[in-house]
Order: sequence, then structure tokens, then C-alpha cells
Amino acid sequence: MDHPSQPVLRDIVLVGGGHSHVGVLRNFAMNPIPGVRLNLICRDTHTPYSGMLPGYIAGHYSYDDVHIDLSKLAEFAGARFYRDEVIGIDRSQQRIRCRNRPDVPYDLLSINIGSTPRVDQVEGAANHSVPVKPINRFNSRWQTLLHRMEHHRGPLSVAVVGGGAGGVELTLAMQYRLRNELKRQGRDDSGLTFHLFNSAEHLLATHNRRVRGQFERVLSERGVRVHARTRVERVEGHRLITDTGDAFEADEILWVTQAGGAEWLATTGLELDDSGFIQVRDTLQTTTDPNIFAAGDIATMVNHPREKAGVFAVRQSKPLAENLRRTVHGKPLKDYHPQKQWLALISTGDQYAVASRGPIGLAGEWVWRWKDWIDRRFMAKFNQLPAMEEDSESDPTRGIALNNEEAQQAISAVAMRCGGCGAKVGSTVLSRALNALQPIERDDVLVGLHAPDDAAVVRVPEGMAMVHTVDFFRSFLDDPYVFGQVAANHSLGDLFAMGAEAQSATAVATVPYGLESKVEDVVYQMMSGAVEVLNEAGCALVGGHTGEGQELALGFAANGYIDPDTVMSKGGMKAGDVLILTKPVGTGTLFAAHPRLKAKGRWIDSAIASMLVSNQLAGRCLHQHGATACTDVTGFGLLGHLVEMTRPSGVDAELDLSAIPVLPGAEETAASGILSSLQPANVRLRRAIRNQDEVANHPRYPLAFDPQTAGGLLASLPAERADACVSALKALGYPETAIIGRVKEQGEALEPILLNP
Repeated sequence: MDHPSQPVLRDIVLVGGGHSHVGVLRNFAMNPIPGVRLNLICRDTHTPYSGMLPGYIAGHYSYDDVHIDLSKLAEFAGARFYRDEVIGIDRSQQRIRCRNRPDVPYDLLSINIGSTPRVDQVEGAANHSVPVKPINRFNSRWQTLLHRMEHHRGPLSVAVVGGGAGGVELTLAMQYRLRNELKRQGRDDSGLTFHLFNSAEHLLATHNRRVRGQFERVLSERGVRVHARTRVERVEGHRLITDTGDAFEADEILWVTQAGGAEWLATTGLELDDSGFIQVRDTLQTTTDPNIFAAGDIATMVNHPREKAGVFAVRQSKPLAENLRRTVHGKPLKDYHPQKQWLALISTGDQYAVASRGPIGLAGEWVWRWKDWIDRRFMAKFNQLPAMEEDSESDPTRGIALNNEEAQQAISAVAMRCGGCGAKVGSTVLSRALNALQPIERDDVLVGLHAPDDAAVVRVPEGMAMVHTVDFFRSFLDDPYVFGQVAANHSLGDLFAMGAEAQSATAVATVPYGLESKVEDVVYQMMSGAVEVLNEAGCALVGGHTGEGQELALGFAANGYIDPDTVMSKGGMKAGDVLILTKPVGTGTLFAAHPRLKAKGRWIDSAIASMLVSNQLAGRCLHQHGATACTDVTGFGLLGHLVEMTRPSGVDAELDLSAIPVLPGAEETAASGILSSLQPANVRLRRAIRNQDEVANHPRYPLAFDPQTAGGLLASLPAERADACVSALKALGYPETAIIGRVKEQGEALEPILLNP
């Protein structure tokens, strides 16, 4: 979250999580510029380091060893992290078009998205082969292949198309790993064959003769069948057809040939080379637009063309960060001149490697150990992040180049702010943001956003009862669009828990003050996410209030209606019922760990995905299966909400701790003592537990008190209908649904809850 005394004046957007951009993030984390915000857009939360990929394939490294956690790194850098895929750029409006979210505005833009093998240049290759890049997609196929090996019987043939360093390394790494897997299973590896297709005369054509000879010997010794001067012209299912007319059968076909740029770049108007890569100057600015930079494989330096190699992406991070800073400060940019020769350390699958630089070629186990040391040291810079001290800089405009109008806005942004209605967001800013939204219209909404007035007016259907609820909290996510989705979903939870149909909602938002354009975008992004969720639920946004404050916050007063005879209240539990929970718990501890850099990015992704699942279908399903009582699990945690159900119902409950579904990583963060700030208040309810001394050391005991945001539904229903209900809920998209306990007759003990390990 942005510090209130430092409104955002400039947005630098980084598209892609490549080697150059991770260096830029770390650079700005260690030396931030007040008033400048970084924004990272990347489809993947964990970005692989290409230098360690062969070692990962060979089995020498784990997944986390070779991946940089972008979620954690972005948090460390104070950057907003948007998990999405870029599909275009509107340069005239300086906005980035994404596949699944609203456009993202930028002041400066940098692109570091790597490259993709040109499978489209060979008939059938796109449909029947696996491109090694993007690496995340290859990793999924690789894991599938490893799984197949456990059950496959008979011969297995793997073909790799591409005889450069990447293709050779990948072939040897895969062969080494698969042979070891077969040995581990006590099986013969004689049926495992590898084919390497190379259209050129020599393998590793850009390396010296000594290096080429070394790998030719290794490939020969290991039985890899090399097809030199052989061009694959088409792929038909599991068959490769070459330019000589020969056909080769293969169970798996991998593509590691010459790569190109992403297709969407052709629509940007940026100058590209013949392979679709972005043309850049020595400053790493595009030759077309000085506000757009590019680095790594996706960039071609016009004055210094080089082979596509990870070493250049790594080394470009420092000059890229420097020139982004200089642009912000209005200073002249510096030229970057890449070296003409570079060191390549190429592994042979086992813990052996070859060093290649110009005419030099050295090999041995010591080269592998050297490479391993270099790679691990590089990764430690991004995965072992130091604790940061708060920036004490008080002048957010210091050193930033602004024109007169921008300077006046900046001064206004940090001046003493008014209270009362003077703290409202300006009407023009609000109107522009809201006019871009498309909330649904309902016939029973007589006055709302479609015809703004002092208040909304809605009609209640005859014979129905009105249901009202309200929720409001500050943002705990760096993405205002996703925060809007979560806030709206959370606010509707009470309606769905009671079995109501959502009708209308009124928003209350607080937005950090700043430049009008930045405030407008935050309102638009946040409300876009919220309106999407409200529309999906059939709930009309009918009005709201937006004011300035220190932190981004959002809430809704949501209304719905229900047949008064079908209300699922908290107080209807009956002895003999079973307890069902529709979503896993753990959001409290995970989002307490995230700002401390103690949560893995994939854990946060799983938590967000869970929070975005609506309870609407679950509420209907529970009602259809005869639920006797229901509530949504939110701030008071699972135990707190269960107590709210047992007391008015006059019953006790037995809860199975081991049966409670838990989000990935939540047990780990809770065990580390990282808990929500609301946890101590929730833990006071431990007096309701009959046997707390027996279960206090259970790993899921702390999670019974963990406060949830947009949590699942907790319901009781007749035991004979429970299994059918669980199956139905899983089919509706609640895969973690579980029976977690039973309802008992009220005993003489004061404590109504019994926990079983």
C-alpha cells in the first residue's frame, strides 16, 4: 500500500517477469524513488531461471530452487502485481490491454517477455509438439511425461527438434532423468530412445570446434541419435516428416528451434525485426517510442545484435533500471554496450558441464560445481530478500521531472486535506471512472445509477422479506481490480448464507489522495472488479460514496429478498446433523505472512482464487439439501461462527480438526507463528472448547480461529443427506467441501465445542 504522504506521480509498468525485470524490481526495492510506483504484469507467479532449467529437468534441483517468486519480489519492491497476460498496447492513450482485466495505464513501460519457438513455421508442429518456451507450459507437459513413465510399458521415443545449446542440454537432461526414473522402478532403460534433429551441419553452431566436439562425443556415448543436416518439414501426430521424405515415430516431440516475438507485438506499431523482436536503441528504448523500453530475448539491439542468451537479459537489468530512473528524473540516458563474447556454461545432464567462451572450451565436474555456485548465488538475490527499512523521505516530488500543471497537482496532493464532504473524491473524476462501468439494471430498481438521485429506490416483491447486510474493510491486496472482486464477493456472502437473492448494493469506498488521473484509475479498476462480481450475482449497483483517506478501502451495503419461511438462520441446528464447510480456511495467516515475505506466491494465488469463488450456488445447494442452519465464515473464524450457531440452537458441536480443509501454505505460516492481527481476539473463544488442552498442539488448531475474507459457508444438515450434498457442492465448483463435524445434544458442560484431532 502507498504511504499517504507519498501519492503516486508516475507509474512504471513492467510487462513480463523475465531476468531483466526481476533485476529492476530488486533495484527499485533497494533504492525506491518517492512518488514512483512499479507495476508488474505477468501471467505466472513463479518465473523460471533458464540457466537452471536443465538441472531441474535432470532432477538436481527442486521447483523452488529454479523459480523466482514474483509475488514475493513485487511485495518486497512495493510494486503492484497483476497476474494476467498482456495482449496489446494502446500507445496513444498509454494503456496496456490485458486478457482478463481492465486496461492498465502507464507513464513508462518496459517489456521483458522472452521469446517463443516458431512452431507456426512447420506444418503440424503447433498441434503436435511441445515448445520449450514459455517454460511454464513445458514444465506442465514434463510433469505429465514423468507421471506417464510410472505406468508406461514398452519402448518410449523422445524427439527434440533444434540442435543449439538449448536443444542439446534439454536432450541430455531429459535422458538422464528418465533413465534414473526407470532404474528407480527397477526397469530396463533399453527401450528409451532419443532423437535430436538439427538442420545445420553442426550442433551448437555458435560455439567453437572444441565445445562442439565435446558434445558430439557425449551424445554418441549416451546413444542419442543425432540427425544432422535434417530439416523437419511437418509433424503428423506422433510422426516427424523430414526434408528427405523420411518419417520418424516419437511418443513426445519437443521444439527448441529459432524463436520469435509474441504475435500481439505486431499490433502495437513498435518497430520489429524480421523475427518479431522489438528494435531498441543503445539506451534500451524502443526505436519507435521513447516511453517504451525492452530488454532480454524480446529485444534486438539495433547497433549491437547478439545471440538470444540469458546472460544478456541478466546484464541488461542494471542499465535498464538506471535509464528508467533517469527518465523519471528528466536526465540524459546512458548507452549500454553488451560484450562481444560471453561465457556459456552448458551441462551434460549429469553433474558435468562445459564452459564455452569464444575460442575457449573447458569441461569437467568442476565446471558443473562452478555453474551451480553461480546459479545459486544469482537466485539467492531474489529468493532470500533482506528486511527493508521504511523510507523516511517526506517530499514525494523530490527529483521527479514534472511540468507546471503536474507540479501544481502534486503540491495539491500532499497539502493538508479537508474533512467532511471536502474529503469526497471530485465529481468529474468519479463520473469518468463510473461511466466506464456497466452495472446491470433490474426492473425492481426504480432509482439507481441509471437515473442518479439522492437515494436508490427498490421494489420488494409481494410476500417476500428484505435482507440487509453491510461489510467494509481496507485493502490487503496490491491489485485494486482483484480487491474490488473480493470485497464485493465478501459483502454478498451474508445474503447467500441465508438463502436470499441479491438485489442491490451501495458502495462505500476510500481512495488514497493523489493526482486526479491516478485516483480515477484506482476507482475504475476497483469498481470494475466489484461490478463484475455484482453483475454475476444479479445484484445491481445502485449508488455509493467515495472519499479520500490514507488507505484504499471498499465495502457494500447489500440488499436482497427472501421467502420468510425459507430463511437459513444460524439458530436452526439440530442434534444429529452433520457440519459441512464449503471452502478451505487460512486467508488470515497467509495475508499476514505475505507482507513479511513469508508466503509463497502460489499460496497467495490459491487464497485469492478461493476468495473469488461466490457462495451463491453453495447457498442454493445447501438449501435444496435441507440445511437446518447456515452462516458464512469470515472475521470471527471457523470456531467463532460455529459458536454463533450452537448458542442460539441450544446444541453442542464436535469438530474434527483434521477434516477441516486448509489452503496451501496456511499450516506452514501458522506454525511459524505468523497470524492475523485479529487472531488474539478470536482465540479468546477457546473457553468454548471443552478439551482445548488435548488439541492445542494440533497443526490446524490455530486455523480454527483464523479470520477469513470471503470464506466459505458453514452449514448443518441431516446426516442422511450429507454425502449427496457434498457431492453436489463439489460438482458445482467447491472441490474442497468437507464434512468437518457433528451436532450433539447440549450437555451439562459450559463449553459447547469438542475438538477431535
